[in-house]
Amino acid sequence: MEKNIAQSPLEINGLASFENRLAMAKQCSQQGVIAGAKAAVVAGIASAIPTIASVRMLPWARANLNPTAQALIISTAAGAAYFIVADKTVLAAARKNSINYSSEQSN
Repeated sequence: MEKNIAQSPLEINGLASFENRLAMAKQCSQQGVIAGAKAAVVAGIASAIPTIASVRMLPWARANLNPTAQALIISTAAGAAYFIVADKTVLAAARKNSINYSSEQSN
């Protein structure tokens, strides 16, 4: 006698719960990407202005910071900002969803 697992109420609720959690995870990661991209743009601009200004005004920077070094300074600041903000955003959203999910399960 075979039991049809797909028709089991426990299995249907588990699958719906899994799909719901998967959708929440995708939403969390998308929020992280958007927030990280915004932070990377701001950090790139904020680091590009003083870097380019110092190369034009300071003799030491003009002699020692070639275009590759300037690009490395700017891209490092932008990359760090992206990963830090994206990570914090994803963790905050996951924490919020985890608290909401656990309170829904206890009710």
